[in-house]
Amino acid sequence: MQRVVLGAVARTGLWPPARLFRATPRALAADKEALMRLRRKTGLSFVHCRQALLRFEGDMGQAEAWLNEQAQKEGWSKATKLQGRRTKEGLIGLLREGNAAVMVEVNCETDFVARNVKFQQLVQQVVLGTMSHCRGAAEQLTSYTKHFLKPDELSQLRTGPGGSLLSDQMALAIGKLGENMTLRRAAWLAAPEDCYIASYVHGSLPASAPPAAAVAMGKYGALVACRLAEPCPEASLRDVGRKLAQHVVGMAPLSVGSAEDEPGGETETRMLAQTFLLDPSVTLGQYIQPHGLAVLDFVRFECGEEIEQPRAE
Repeated sequence: MQRVVLGAVARTGLWPPARLFRATPRALAADKEALMRLRRKTGLSFVHCRQALLRFEGDMGQAEAWLNEQAQKEGWSKATKLQGRRTKEGLIGLLREGNAAVMVEVNCETDFVARNVKFQQLVQQVVLGTMSHCRGAAEQLTSYTKHFLKPDELSQLRTGPGGSLLSDQMALAIGKLGENMTLRRAAWLAAPEDCYIASYVHGSLPASAPPAAAVAMGKYGALVACRLAEPCPEASLRDVGRKLAQHVVGMAPLSVGSAEDEPGGETETRMLAQTFLLDPSVTLGQYIQPHGLAVLDFVRFECGEEIEQPRAE
């Protein structure tokens, strides 16, 4: 098997044949280890990784950069060809940092790709890029704010200060995974110190790779902005907030409503008048009353759902 591979490489002319036959077993083992490591880092085929290592005489840094450049070029070409193919699968990505939170939806064609580590890394990059944008736009905040980003706005964000465009990262992922993908939407919330933003993701996937940040991913996600009437222990606030966001995911309200609203049964769409998901004996408004919280707003994403264009507040 080894002679066949070496012979094939020799015929390419990429590596002088004489050098091949002088290679020691230790050198061949090192070449194989580099090949495996490069494939794990890029997700590209052994053939492409071997070509890159030969091209740059074993330099891992140059080989990886060249492979990513080629994959991105191929991705833009594929993106043009695949444009129009339905992308109903994908993931919701969510990140909360202090009194700011972002939620994004990135779509692909199949659930198989949605479970791929390369796609999940793309979702993570979109989340971090949106958070960076949110932090820059919400400096010296004195009131609660909510904003939505359309696909064309998302594509022009960067992965972070001085980072690459999200549109380029999506092209890179398309080049590696071979499916159409779309940056569908994003929302970001920011609130002053007397508020709390709760979050919840449902249908979470097992972690495929160590995340660079606490980005949660799943098929459903919710953010709930609350105002605190009085100081509350962090653990208690986190528990109540999570339950509120779970309710939003499960009950899909359309508006907040008022704590004084009379419950309207199974078809009720006002959040505070709905039967509480985790305790059907009370409404959500009745549940939060003793906790000293007032619900200001919420955002709910469901992967692949039909949507109307939301308005910023």
